[in-house]
Amino acid sequence: MLKRPWQHNDNIRKSAVKKILFVILLLAAVSIALFRLLSNGGLVDPFVADYEEHCSSCHGAELQGVAERGPALIDTELLHGDTVIALEALIAGGVAGTTMQGWSPQLSAEEIRGLAIYIAERRVERLFTDFKTGGALTLPEGVVGSNLHDFRIEVITNQLDPLPFSLAPLPEGGFLVTEKTQGLRQVSADGAVSALITGTPLAYDDGFEQVLVWGHGWLLDVALHPDYANNGWVYLHHTQRCPDCSLIHKSVNRVVRGRIRDGAWIDEEVIWAPGPDHYSIVPDVGAGGRLAFDDDGYLYISVGVKGSSNFDSVQNLEKPAGKIHRVHDDGRIPADNPFVAMKGAFPSIWTYGHRSPQGLEFNTRSGQIWSTEMGPRGGDELNLLLPGRNYGWPLTSRGLNYDGSSIHYGDWLGIDFDINDIEQPVLDLTPAPAVSSFIFYEGDAFPGWRGHALLGSLKATQLYRVELEGDKVVGYEVLIDSLARIRDIETGADGMIYLLLEHSEGGQIVRLVPSP
Repeated sequence: MLKRPWQHNDNIRKSAVKKILFVILLLAAVSIALFRLLSNGGLVDPFVADYEEHCSSCHGAELQGVAERGPALIDTELLHGDTVIALEALIAGGVAGTTMQGWSPQLSAEEIRGLAIYIAERRVERLFTDFKTGGALTLPEGVVGSNLHDFRIEVITNQLDPLPFSLAPLPEGGFLVTEKTQGLRQVSADGAVSALITGTPLAYDDGFEQVLVWGHGWLLDVALHPDYANNGWVYLHHTQRCPDCSLIHKSVNRVVRGRIRDGAWIDEEVIWAPGPDHYSIVPDVGAGGRLAFDDDGYLYISVGVKGSSNFDSVQNLEKPAGKIHRVHDDGRIPADNPFVAMKGAFPSIWTYGHRSPQGLEFNTRSGQIWSTEMGPRGGDELNLLLPGRNYGWPLTSRGLNYDGSSIHYGDWLGIDFDINDIEQPVLDLTPAPAVSSFIFYEGDAFPGWRGHALLGSLKATQLYRVELEGDKVVGYEVLIDSLARIRDIETGADGMIYLLLEHSEGGQIVRLVPSP
Protein backbone atom coordinates (compact mmCIF):
# COMPACT_ATOMS: atom_id res chain seq x y z
CA MET A 1 0.00 0.00 0.00
CA LEU A 2 1.06 3.57 -0.65
CA LYS A 3 2.25 5.34 2.47
CA ARG A 4 0.69 8.67 1.69
CA PRO A 5 2.68 11.80 2.51
CA TRP A 6 -0.20 13.63 4.18
CA GLN A 7 -0.30 10.82 6.73
CA HIS A 8 3.21 11.66 7.91
CA ASN A 9 3.66 15.31 7.01
CA ASP A 10 5.34 16.14 10.32
CA ASN A 11 8.10 13.64 9.63
CA ILE A 12 8.54 14.96 6.09
CA ARG A 13 8.79 18.53 7.33
CA LYS A 14 11.40 17.67 9.96
CA SER A 15 13.53 15.44 7.76
CA ALA A 16 13.29 17.33 4.48
CA VAL A 17 13.38 21.05 5.25
CA LYS A 18 17.12 21.29 4.60
CA LYS A 19 16.77 19.21 1.44
CA ILE A 20 13.94 21.40 0.16
CA LEU A 21 15.92 24.59 0.75
CA PHE A 22 18.84 23.04 -1.06
CA VAL A 23 16.67 21.95 -4.00
CA ILE A 24 15.15 25.43 -4.30
CA LEU A 25 18.61 26.95 -4.64
CA LEU A 26 19.73 24.13 -6.92
CA LEU A 27 16.72 24.58 -9.22
CA ALA A 28 17.48 28.26 -9.60
CA ALA A 29 21.09 27.52 -10.52
CA VAL A 30 20.18 24.68 -12.88
CA SER A 31 17.48 26.79 -14.55
CA ILE A 32 20.00 29.51 -15.36
CA ALA A 33 22.66 27.04 -16.48
CA LEU A 34 20.31 25.00 -18.68
CA PHE A 35 18.88 28.10 -20.30
CA ARG A 36 22.41 29.19 -21.17
CA LEU A 37 23.14 25.77 -22.67
CA LEU A 38 19.98 25.93 -24.77
CA SER A 39 20.65 29.50 -25.84
CA ASN A 40 24.18 28.67 -26.99
CA GLY A 41 23.21 25.45 -28.74
CA GLY A 42 25.44 23.55 -26.36
CA LEU A 43 23.03 21.05 -24.81
CA VAL A 44 24.72 17.64 -24.69
CA ASP A 45 22.88 14.32 -24.88
CA PRO A 46 24.24 12.09 -22.08
CA PHE A 47 23.05 8.92 -23.89
CA VAL A 48 25.38 9.51 -26.83
CA ALA A 49 28.49 8.60 -24.84
CA ASP A 50 26.94 5.28 -23.74
CA TYR A 51 26.01 4.44 -27.31
CA GLU A 52 29.46 5.33 -28.63
CA GLU A 53 31.14 3.20 -25.95
CA HIS A 54 28.99 0.09 -26.24
CA CYS A 55 27.29 0.09 -29.65
CA SER A 56 29.01 2.23 -32.28
CA SER A 57 31.79 -0.25 -33.13
CA CYS A 58 29.19 -2.64 -34.55
CA HIS A 59 26.34 -0.35 -35.55
CA GLY A 60 28.20 2.81 -36.56
CA ALA A 61 28.50 6.23 -34.97
CA GLU A 62 25.37 7.37 -36.83
CA LEU A 63 23.53 4.04 -36.41
CA GLN A 64 24.15 3.32 -40.10
CA GLY A 65 25.59 -0.17 -39.51
CA VAL A 66 29.06 -1.65 -40.01
CA ALA A 67 29.62 -4.30 -42.69
CA GLU A 68 30.03 -7.83 -41.33
CA ARG A 69 29.72 -6.57 -37.75
CA GLY A 70 26.24 -5.18 -37.13
CA PRO A 71 23.15 -4.04 -39.04
CA ALA A 72 21.88 -0.48 -39.39
CA LEU A 73 19.53 0.66 -36.65
CA ILE A 74 17.87 3.47 -38.62
CA ASP A 75 16.14 3.66 -42.02
CA THR A 76 15.39 -0.05 -41.90
CA GLU A 77 12.99 -2.50 -40.31
CA LEU A 78 14.31 -4.16 -37.17
CA LEU A 79 13.69 -7.91 -37.09
CA HIS A 80 13.11 -8.03 -33.34
CA GLY A 81 10.90 -4.94 -33.00
CA ASP A 82 11.57 -1.24 -32.63
CA THR A 83 9.58 -0.27 -29.53
CA VAL A 84 11.55 0.77 -26.46
CA ILE A 85 10.45 -2.43 -24.69
CA ALA A 86 11.60 -4.58 -27.63
CA LEU A 87 14.91 -2.75 -27.87
CA GLU A 88 15.50 -3.16 -24.13
CA ALA A 89 14.97 -6.91 -24.40
CA LEU A 90 17.29 -7.12 -27.38
CA ILE A 91 20.09 -5.12 -25.75
CA ALA A 92 19.79 -7.01 -22.48
CA GLY A 93 19.58 -10.53 -23.89
CA GLY A 94 21.32 -10.33 -27.25
CA VAL A 95 20.56 -12.60 -30.21
CA ALA A 96 21.74 -16.19 -30.10
CA GLY A 97 23.96 -17.26 -33.00
CA THR A 98 24.92 -13.69 -33.91
CA THR A 99 27.53 -11.18 -32.86
CA MET A 100 24.86 -9.35 -30.83
CA GLN A 101 25.84 -10.09 -27.25
CA GLY A 102 23.59 -9.56 -24.24
CA TRP A 103 24.60 -6.54 -22.18
CA SER A 104 22.63 -7.24 -19.00
CA PRO A 105 25.66 -8.47 -17.01
CA GLN A 106 27.71 -5.38 -17.84
CA LEU A 107 25.08 -2.60 -17.95
CA SER A 108 22.44 -1.56 -15.44
CA ALA A 109 18.73 -1.58 -16.28
CA GLU A 110 18.83 2.22 -16.47
CA GLU A 111 21.74 2.17 -18.93
CA ILE A 112 20.00 -0.42 -21.12
CA ARG A 113 16.76 1.57 -21.12
CA GLY A 114 18.72 4.72 -21.94
CA LEU A 115 20.27 3.05 -24.98
CA ALA A 116 16.83 1.78 -26.07
CA ILE A 117 15.32 5.26 -25.77
CA TYR A 118 18.24 6.81 -27.68
CA ILE A 119 17.93 4.33 -30.56
CA ALA A 120 14.13 4.77 -30.67
CA GLU A 121 14.56 8.55 -30.76
CA ARG A 122 17.05 8.35 -33.61
CA ARG A 123 14.75 6.07 -35.59
CA VAL A 124 12.04 8.75 -35.61
CA GLU A 125 14.56 11.62 -36.03
CA ARG A 126 13.76 13.02 -32.60
CA LEU A 127 17.09 14.29 -31.29
CA PHE A 128 17.15 15.17 -27.62
CA THR A 129 19.03 18.38 -28.39
CA ASP A 130 16.59 19.60 -31.09
CA PHE A 131 13.44 21.19 -29.71
CA LYS A 132 12.20 22.25 -33.18
CA THR A 133 12.04 25.92 -32.28
CA GLY A 134 13.79 27.30 -35.36
CA GLY A 135 14.17 26.64 -39.04
CA ALA A 136 11.61 27.41 -41.70
CA LEU A 137 7.96 26.66 -41.03
CA THR A 138 6.77 24.94 -44.21
CA LEU A 139 3.26 23.55 -44.51
CA PRO A 140 2.59 20.45 -46.60
CA GLU A 141 1.39 21.33 -50.10
CA GLY A 142 -1.56 19.64 -51.70
CA VAL A 143 -3.46 16.73 -50.20
CA VAL A 144 -2.24 14.89 -47.10
CA GLY A 145 -3.32 11.25 -47.07
CA SER A 146 -4.39 9.25 -44.02
CA ASN A 147 -6.18 5.98 -43.32
CA LEU A 148 -9.69 7.40 -42.97
CA HIS A 149 -9.62 10.91 -44.43
CA ASP A 150 -7.48 12.92 -46.81
CA PHE A 151 -7.15 16.62 -46.07
CA ARG A 152 -5.45 19.89 -46.93
CA ILE A 153 -3.87 22.39 -44.52
CA GLU A 154 -4.83 26.06 -44.85
CA VAL A 155 -3.34 29.07 -43.05
CA ILE A 156 -5.85 31.23 -41.18
CA THR A 157 -3.26 33.68 -39.82
CA ASN A 158 0.50 33.86 -39.37
CA GLN A 159 0.44 37.14 -37.46
CA LEU A 160 0.59 35.86 -33.88
CA ASP A 161 3.36 36.18 -31.32
CA PRO A 162 5.90 33.30 -31.44
CA LEU A 163 4.61 32.06 -28.06
CA PRO A 164 0.85 31.37 -28.38
CA PHE A 165 -0.77 28.95 -25.94
CA SER A 166 -4.50 28.46 -26.39
CA LEU A 167 -7.45 28.71 -28.77
CA ALA A 168 -11.08 29.07 -27.70
CA PRO A 169 -13.51 28.72 -30.63
CA LEU A 170 -16.26 31.34 -30.65
CA PRO A 171 -19.79 30.19 -31.54
CA GLU A 172 -20.07 32.79 -34.31
CA GLY A 173 -16.71 31.73 -35.79
CA GLY A 174 -13.20 32.87 -35.04
CA PHE A 175 -11.28 32.43 -31.80
CA LEU A 176 -9.98 33.92 -28.64
CA VAL A 177 -6.21 33.34 -28.54
CA THR A 178 -3.77 33.65 -25.66
CA GLU A 179 -0.12 34.58 -26.16
CA LYS A 180 1.93 33.54 -23.15
CA THR A 181 3.98 36.70 -22.70
CA GLN A 182 1.62 39.19 -24.37
CA GLY A 183 -2.04 38.69 -23.49
CA LEU A 184 -5.41 37.89 -25.08
CA ARG A 185 -6.51 38.60 -28.66
CA GLN A 186 -9.46 37.82 -30.89
CA VAL A 187 -8.95 36.31 -34.34
CA SER A 188 -11.84 36.45 -36.77
CA ALA A 189 -12.89 33.55 -38.97
CA ASP A 190 -11.05 35.10 -41.91
CA GLY A 191 -7.84 35.56 -39.90
CA ALA A 192 -7.96 39.22 -38.84
CA VAL A 193 -6.05 39.64 -35.57
CA SER A 194 -7.25 42.20 -33.02
CA ALA A 195 -5.17 44.35 -30.75
CA LEU A 196 -4.55 43.01 -27.26
CA ILE A 197 -7.69 43.02 -25.12
CA THR A 198 -7.09 45.49 -22.31
CA GLY A 199 -7.49 44.80 -18.60
CA THR A 200 -6.69 41.07 -18.57
CA PRO A 201 -4.29 39.64 -15.97
CA LEU A 202 -0.76 40.82 -16.68
CA ALA A 203 1.45 38.72 -18.93
CA TYR A 204 5.19 39.29 -18.55
CA ASP A 205 7.68 39.29 -21.41
CA ASP A 206 11.20 39.04 -20.02
CA GLY A 207 12.80 39.78 -23.38
CA PHE A 208 13.90 36.28 -24.38
CA GLU A 209 14.04 35.81 -28.14
CA GLN A 210 13.93 31.99 -28.14
CA VAL A 211 10.68 30.04 -28.38
CA LEU A 212 11.83 27.63 -25.67
CA VAL A 213 11.93 30.05 -22.74
CA TRP A 214 11.51 29.96 -19.01
CA GLY A 215 9.71 32.75 -17.26
CA HIS A 216 7.11 33.74 -14.67
CA GLY A 217 3.78 35.47 -15.17
CA TRP A 218 2.33 33.92 -18.32
CA LEU A 219 -1.18 33.90 -19.75
CA LEU A 220 -2.09 30.26 -20.42
CA ASP A 221 -5.45 28.70 -21.26
CA VAL A 222 -8.66 30.42 -22.31
CA ALA A 223 -12.06 28.68 -22.21
CA LEU A 224 -15.67 29.70 -22.69
CA HIS A 225 -18.40 28.93 -20.17
CA PRO A 226 -20.71 26.16 -21.46
CA ASP A 227 -23.52 28.75 -21.48
CA TYR A 228 -21.32 31.48 -22.96
CA ALA A 229 -23.97 32.47 -25.48
CA ASN A 230 -26.19 33.65 -22.60
CA ASN A 231 -23.78 34.73 -19.84
CA GLY A 232 -20.65 35.81 -21.75
CA TRP A 233 -18.20 34.33 -19.20
CA VAL A 234 -14.64 33.76 -20.42
CA TYR A 235 -12.16 31.88 -18.21
CA LEU A 236 -8.41 32.56 -18.14
CA HIS A 237 -5.74 30.40 -16.53
CA HIS A 238 -2.58 32.38 -15.83
CA THR A 239 0.41 32.45 -13.52
CA GLN A 240 0.35 35.43 -11.22
CA ARG A 241 3.81 36.87 -10.69
CA CYS A 242 4.72 37.66 -7.10
CA PRO A 243 4.75 41.48 -6.79
CA ASP A 244 7.10 41.56 -3.78
CA CYS A 245 9.73 38.99 -4.82
CA SER A 246 12.60 41.29 -5.72
CA LEU A 247 15.58 38.90 -5.68
CA ILE A 248 14.13 36.23 -7.98
CA HIS A 249 10.83 35.98 -9.83
CA LYS A 250 8.13 33.65 -8.51
CA SER A 251 4.62 32.86 -9.69
CA VAL A 252 1.56 30.76 -8.90
CA ASN A 253 -1.30 29.35 -10.99
CA ARG A 254 -4.60 31.22 -10.83
CA VAL A 255 -7.94 31.08 -12.67
CA VAL A 256 -10.20 34.08 -13.23
CA ARG A 257 -13.27 34.75 -15.30
CA GLY A 258 -14.57 37.91 -16.92
CA ARG A 259 -16.39 39.28 -19.93
CA ILE A 260 -15.14 41.06 -23.04
CA ARG A 261 -16.81 44.27 -24.12
CA ASP A 262 -15.50 46.77 -26.68
CA GLY A 263 -12.02 45.26 -26.59
CA ALA A 264 -11.77 45.36 -22.80
CA TRP A 265 -11.78 42.71 -20.04
CA ILE A 266 -14.47 43.54 -17.46
CA ASP A 267 -16.37 41.97 -14.54
CA GLU A 268 -13.37 39.93 -13.40
CA GLU A 269 -13.91 37.32 -10.67
CA VAL A 270 -11.28 35.07 -9.11
CA ILE A 271 -12.38 31.43 -9.52
CA TRP A 272 -9.40 29.48 -8.15
CA ALA A 273 -6.25 30.77 -6.46
CA PRO A 274 -4.01 28.84 -4.03
CA GLY A 275 -2.76 32.02 -2.36
CA PRO A 276 0.60 33.74 -1.81
CA ASP A 277 2.04 30.88 0.27
CA HIS A 278 2.39 28.90 -2.94
CA TYR A 279 4.45 31.29 -5.07
CA SER A 280 7.21 29.21 -6.67
CA ILE A 281 10.53 29.74 -8.44
CA VAL A 282 9.75 26.75 -10.68
CA PRO A 283 9.31 28.39 -14.12
CA ASP A 284 5.98 28.48 -15.89
CA VAL A 285 6.95 25.75 -18.37
CA GLY A 286 5.95 23.48 -15.47
CA ALA A 287 2.64 25.22 -14.82
CA GLY A 288 0.31 22.92 -16.76
CA GLY A 289 -2.27 25.62 -17.20
CA ARG A 290 -5.24 23.99 -18.96
CA LEU A 291 -9.01 24.27 -18.37
CA ALA A 292 -11.90 21.98 -19.28
CA PHE A 293 -15.65 21.88 -18.52
CA ASP A 294 -17.69 18.69 -18.27
CA ASP A 295 -21.36 18.16 -19.11
CA ASP A 296 -22.42 19.02 -15.55
CA GLY A 297 -20.68 22.41 -15.65
CA TYR A 298 -17.76 21.48 -13.39
CA LEU A 299 -14.47 23.18 -14.25
CA TYR A 300 -11.23 21.16 -14.23
CA ILE A 301 -7.88 22.92 -13.77
CA SER A 302 -4.47 21.39 -14.46
CA VAL A 303 -1.44 22.47 -12.42
CA GLY A 304 2.00 21.05 -13.14
CA VAL A 305 5.09 20.80 -10.97
CA LYS A 306 4.98 24.43 -9.82
CA GLY A 307 5.65 23.64 -6.18
CA SER A 308 8.50 24.58 -3.89
CA SER A 309 10.53 22.04 -5.86
CA ASN A 310 9.95 19.44 -8.54
CA PHE A 311 9.76 16.74 -5.91
CA ASP A 312 8.12 17.54 -2.59
CA SER A 313 4.78 19.10 -3.63
CA VAL A 314 3.31 16.72 -6.17
CA GLN A 315 2.55 13.85 -3.77
CA ASN A 316 1.48 16.17 -0.94
CA LEU A 317 -2.26 16.82 -0.83
CA GLU A 318 -1.73 19.98 1.20
CA LYS A 319 -0.17 21.63 -1.88
CA PRO A 320 -1.78 22.46 -5.23
CA ALA A 321 1.12 21.57 -7.57
CA GLY A 322 1.07 18.43 -9.68
CA LYS A 323 -2.71 18.09 -9.44
CA ILE A 324 -5.90 18.27 -11.47
CA HIS A 325 -8.45 20.38 -9.57
CA ARG A 326 -12.26 20.45 -9.86
CA VAL A 327 -14.58 23.32 -8.92
CA HIS A 328 -18.00 24.67 -9.77
CA ASP A 329 -18.11 27.29 -12.53
CA ASP A 330 -18.08 30.05 -9.88
CA GLY A 331 -15.21 28.50 -7.87
CA ARG A 332 -17.20 26.74 -5.17
CA ILE A 333 -15.86 23.35 -4.08
CA PRO A 334 -18.03 20.37 -5.08
CA ALA A 335 -19.19 18.37 -2.07
CA ASP A 336 -18.23 15.06 -3.73
CA ASN A 337 -14.59 15.92 -4.51
CA PRO A 338 -12.44 12.96 -3.40
CA PHE A 339 -10.43 14.76 -0.69
CA VAL A 340 -12.92 17.41 0.39
CA ALA A 341 -13.31 15.86 3.87
CA MET A 342 -9.63 15.17 4.48
CA LYS A 343 -8.09 17.53 7.02
CA GLY A 344 -5.38 19.72 5.51
CA ALA A 345 -5.90 18.56 1.93
CA PHE A 346 -6.65 21.04 -0.87
CA PRO A 347 -10.40 20.48 -1.25
CA SER A 348 -10.36 21.15 -5.01
CA ILE A 349 -8.03 18.21 -5.82
CA TRP A 350 -9.44 15.65 -8.27
CA THR A 351 -6.25 13.67 -9.07
CA TYR A 352 -2.58 14.00 -8.11
CA GLY A 353 0.90 12.79 -9.04
CA HIS A 354 1.12 14.78 -12.30
CA ARG A 355 4.33 16.15 -13.80
CA SER A 356 3.45 18.43 -16.71
CA PRO A 357 -0.20 18.06 -17.80
CA GLN A 358 -0.29 19.76 -21.19
CA GLY A 359 -3.79 18.81 -22.33
CA LEU A 360 -7.13 18.52 -20.51
CA GLU A 361 -10.35 17.42 -22.21
CA PHE A 362 -13.80 16.05 -21.43
CA ASN A 363 -14.96 13.05 -23.45
CA THR A 364 -18.67 13.57 -24.09
CA ARG A 365 -19.15 9.93 -25.09
CA SER A 366 -17.76 8.39 -21.91
CA GLY A 367 -18.56 11.28 -19.56
CA GLN A 368 -14.95 11.25 -18.29
CA ILE A 369 -12.10 13.72 -18.05
CA TRP A 370 -8.75 12.95 -19.72
CA SER A 371 -5.30 14.54 -19.87
CA THR A 372 -2.04 14.41 -21.77
CA GLU A 373 1.15 14.69 -19.75
CA MET A 374 4.82 15.19 -20.53
CA GLY A 375 7.25 12.80 -18.87
CA PRO A 376 11.00 13.34 -18.59
CA ARG A 377 13.20 11.52 -21.19
CA GLY A 378 10.35 9.28 -22.32
CA GLY A 379 7.15 8.58 -20.43
CA ASP A 380 4.74 10.98 -22.16
CA GLU A 381 1.19 9.84 -21.40
CA LEU A 382 -2.49 9.93 -22.29
CA ASN A 383 -4.40 9.47 -19.03
CA LEU A 384 -7.98 8.79 -17.99
CA LEU A 385 -8.44 10.88 -14.83
CA LEU A 386 -10.26 8.88 -12.19
CA PRO A 387 -11.21 10.71 -8.97
CA GLY A 388 -8.70 10.47 -6.14
CA ARG A 389 -6.16 8.46 -8.12
CA ASN A 390 -2.38 8.84 -8.00
CA TYR A 391 -0.63 9.13 -11.39
CA GLY A 392 2.81 8.47 -10.03
CA TRP A 393 5.10 11.46 -10.40
CA PRO A 394 7.81 11.62 -9.03
CA LEU A 395 7.64 8.10 -7.61
CA THR A 396 7.72 6.27 -10.94
CA SER A 397 7.77 6.90 -14.69
CA ARG A 398 8.28 4.93 -17.87
CA GLY A 399 10.87 7.52 -18.83
CA LEU A 400 14.27 8.33 -17.37
CA ASN A 401 15.80 11.48 -15.95
CA TYR A 402 17.68 13.54 -18.50
CA ASP A 403 20.99 12.26 -17.09
CA GLY A 404 19.90 8.65 -17.65
CA SER A 405 19.05 7.80 -14.03
CA SER A 406 15.76 6.14 -13.10
CA ILE A 407 12.80 7.90 -11.49
CA HIS A 408 12.84 6.90 -7.82
CA TYR A 409 12.24 10.05 -5.78
CA GLY A 410 10.02 8.13 -3.40
CA ASP A 411 13.20 7.01 -1.64
CA TRP A 412 14.35 10.61 -1.32
CA LEU A 413 10.95 11.74 0.00
CA GLY A 414 10.46 8.80 2.34
CA ILE A 415 7.32 7.61 0.53
CA ASP A 416 6.75 3.87 0.26
CA PHE A 417 4.37 2.80 -2.51
CA ASP A 418 3.01 -0.19 -4.32
CA ILE A 419 3.04 0.12 -8.12
CA ASN A 420 -0.50 -1.31 -8.10
CA ASP A 421 -1.63 1.90 -6.36
CA ILE A 422 -0.37 4.01 -9.27
CA GLU A 423 -2.75 4.66 -12.15
CA GLN A 424 -1.04 3.62 -15.39
CA PRO A 425 -1.35 5.57 -18.66
CA VAL A 426 -3.85 4.52 -21.30
CA LEU A 427 -1.17 5.34 -23.90
CA ASP A 428 2.57 5.53 -23.25
CA LEU A 429 4.43 7.72 -25.73
CA THR A 430 8.10 6.73 -25.54
CA PRO A 431 10.28 8.05 -27.09
CA ALA A 432 8.65 11.24 -25.86
CA PRO A 433 7.23 13.54 -28.57
CA ALA A 434 6.64 16.31 -25.99
CA VAL A 435 2.90 15.67 -26.19
CA SER A 436 0.83 18.85 -25.96
CA SER A 437 -2.89 19.55 -26.15
CA PHE A 438 -5.58 17.30 -27.64
CA ILE A 439 -9.28 16.98 -28.45
CA PHE A 440 -11.94 14.33 -28.73
CA TYR A 441 -13.28 15.07 -32.19
CA GLU A 442 -17.07 15.14 -32.68
CA GLY A 443 -17.43 17.37 -35.73
CA ASP A 444 -19.08 16.71 -39.10
CA ALA A 445 -16.17 17.56 -41.40
CA PHE A 446 -14.31 14.29 -40.65
CA PRO A 447 -16.99 11.73 -39.77
CA GLY A 448 -14.53 8.82 -39.69
CA TRP A 449 -12.65 10.50 -36.84
CA ARG A 450 -15.64 11.05 -34.57
CA GLY A 451 -14.90 9.89 -31.04
CA HIS A 452 -11.17 9.66 -31.73
CA ALA A 453 -8.53 11.62 -29.83
CA LEU A 454 -6.31 13.94 -31.86
CA LEU A 455 -3.04 14.67 -30.01
CA GLY A 456 -0.52 17.39 -30.80
CA SER A 457 3.18 17.44 -30.00
CA LEU A 458 5.90 20.02 -29.63
CA LYS A 459 9.28 18.38 -30.13
CA ALA A 460 8.02 15.75 -32.58
CA THR A 461 5.96 18.38 -34.49
CA GLN A 462 3.45 15.64 -35.28
CA LEU A 463 -0.33 15.24 -35.04
CA TYR A 464 -1.61 11.83 -33.90
CA ARG A 465 -4.98 10.10 -34.19
CA VAL A 466 -5.79 7.67 -31.37
CA GLU A 467 -8.84 5.41 -31.56
CA LEU A 468 -10.16 4.25 -28.19
CA GLU A 469 -12.60 1.64 -26.97
CA GLY A 470 -13.26 2.55 -23.35
CA ASP A 471 -9.81 2.95 -21.85
CA LYS A 472 -8.04 0.79 -24.46
CA VAL A 473 -6.16 2.02 -27.53
CA VAL A 474 -7.33 0.11 -30.63
CA GLY A 475 -5.89 2.34 -33.35
CA TYR A 476 -2.98 4.77 -33.73
CA GLU A 477 -1.83 6.87 -36.70
CA VAL A 478 0.48 9.80 -37.40
CA LEU A 479 -1.70 12.23 -39.38
CA ILE A 480 0.90 14.97 -39.92
CA ASP A 481 4.66 14.67 -39.69
CA SER A 482 7.27 17.45 -39.40
CA LEU A 483 4.89 20.40 -39.16
CA ALA A 484 5.75 22.72 -36.26
CA ARG A 485 5.33 22.80 -32.49
CA ILE A 486 1.57 22.22 -32.08
CA ARG A 487 0.57 24.08 -28.93
CA ASP A 488 -3.22 23.66 -29.09
CA ILE A 489 -5.96 21.87 -31.07
CA GLU A 490 -9.64 22.80 -31.30
CA THR A 491 -12.74 21.97 -33.32
CA GLY A 492 -14.11 25.17 -34.82
CA ALA A 493 -17.74 26.19 -35.13
CA ASP A 494 -17.57 24.91 -38.74
CA GLY A 495 -16.48 21.40 -37.66
CA MET A 496 -12.99 21.87 -39.08
CA ILE A 497 -9.88 21.09 -37.01
CA TYR A 498 -7.68 24.05 -36.07
CA LEU A 499 -4.07 23.86 -34.91
CA LEU A 500 -2.19 26.59 -33.04
CA LEU A 501 1.46 26.52 -34.08
CA GLU A 502 4.36 27.89 -32.05
CA HIS A 503 7.43 29.03 -34.00
CA SER A 504 10.25 31.56 -33.72
CA GLU A 505 9.11 33.20 -36.98
CA GLY A 506 5.66 33.81 -35.51
CA GLY A 507 2.67 31.87 -34.27
CA GLN A 508 0.07 30.57 -36.73
CA ILE A 509 -3.44 29.17 -36.82
CA VAL A 510 -3.93 26.56 -39.53
CA ARG A 511 -6.98 24.54 -40.48
CA LEU A 512 -7.44 20.94 -41.63
CA VAL A 513 -9.96 20.85 -44.50
CA PRO A 514 -11.31 17.52 -45.82
CA SER A 515 -10.34 16.62 -49.36
CA PRO A 516 -12.82 14.61 -51.46
